[in-house]
Amino acid sequence: MNNKNKTIKINGLEIFYREEGQQNKETILLLHGFPSSSYMFKGLMEELSEDYHLIAPDYPGFGLSEAPTTSEFEYTFDNVSAIIEEFIATLKLGPFYLLVQDYGGPIGFRIASKKPELIKGLIIQNANAYMEGLGEWAKKIEQFQKNNDLEGLNNFKGYLMSLEGLKEQHLGGSSTPENIDPSYYLMDNAFLNRTGAKEIQTAMFYNYGTNFSKYSEWQDYFKTHQPNTLIVWGENDPFFNKSGGDAYGKDIKNIQSYFFNGGHFLLDEYAVEVAEKIQKFIKN
Repeated sequence: MNNKNKTIKINGLEIFYREEGQQNKETILLLHGFPSSSYMFKGLMEELSEDYHLIAPDYPGFGLSEAPTTSEFEYTFDNVSAIIEEFIATLKLGPFYLLVQDYGGPIGFRIASKKPELIKGLIIQNANAYMEGLGEWAKKIEQFQKNNDLEGLNNFKGYLMSLEGLKEQHLGGSSTPENIDPSYYLMDNAFLNRTGAKEIQTAMFYNYGTNFSKYSEWQDYFKTHQPNTLIVWGENDPFFNKSGGDAYGKDIKNIQSYFFNGGHFLLDEYAVEVAEKIQKFIKN
């Protein structure tokens, strides 16, 4: 079995990625969320590595990838998506199954709607493409922005990137928080405490609003191309609640949806169960 931690040069940047499984198997590309890295998929990749070829990159400025300063690289969802698109082309990936969580949604959906021929199916875990499903925290961010309350927004952003905030993101909404490996939130915290990391995350955080105008484009992709889709969703997520997962069924006909008694980082708690759903989804 292939088990590698690798780096590759993409548009002049060193991009770190995890690769497991064998290249002659079905490929799953896994795109992580905020403020995490490919480490969030560690347990899931271990569960699936015997039967699939798994690739999980860290975005520029995240995890173990190169992190140019905000003056050296413009951290936007468009630019990060362009890096991942080039990453896919350089590794000659495709067609593949695309698994997205949180930020992975707007990054992955940009690529899927532009190059639908790459996508064999979608696996969506707590990543929105509809206005339905904005949870308590997402609405709070929206309200700060609507009221131009920069102090409130900055304070909330600071909390989300603190160790206490990271623990709440990983443990909040989970059914058995005592069973979640602390290394998940401690790893996020370690990456965030590197020089310049919080400035990078702040730039991406403030750019998130550019995704809403893309929703209709992604929904058109769903309607037109009808990708086979698996929804696996932590229904206690304060960012994206259950109706965000349900909304995909408005446009996608061939869809399987499973909601778990878990939070935003569902895989911390349910990697085995989600792996079983993925196995069934791909084999059918």
